[in-house]
Amino acid sequence: MKEKIIEVLKTVYDPEIPVNVYDLGLVYDIKVEDKKAHILMTLTAPGCPIYHLIKQEVEKRVKELEQIDECNVEFTFDPPWSPEKITEQGKEALRKFGFNV
Repeated sequence: MKEKIIEVLKTVYDPEIPVNVYDLGLVYDIKVEDKKAHILMTLTAPGCPIYHLIKQEVEKRVKELEQIDECNVEFTFDPPWSPEKITEQGKEALRKFGFNV
């Protein structure tokens, strides 16, 4: 189930950065119990003004999975996000847009 959720998370993009939230390294943990998913994630910066849009999109997309009835997204800034958390796929996507990562 965790792998299916990861695939869904790869369809959710940070509106300000052309990389999905998973490959951007924003997802810290995924837990599934019964038909409930709990996703612990972060943002690129505390006080991000679009956090609610990302949260809504993650919860909506994960709940579209047949095996999930509930999804709760929790944000944390411990540890803080850094570019080192970006996956190789994320770095490759950023390089295509001219970012030096």
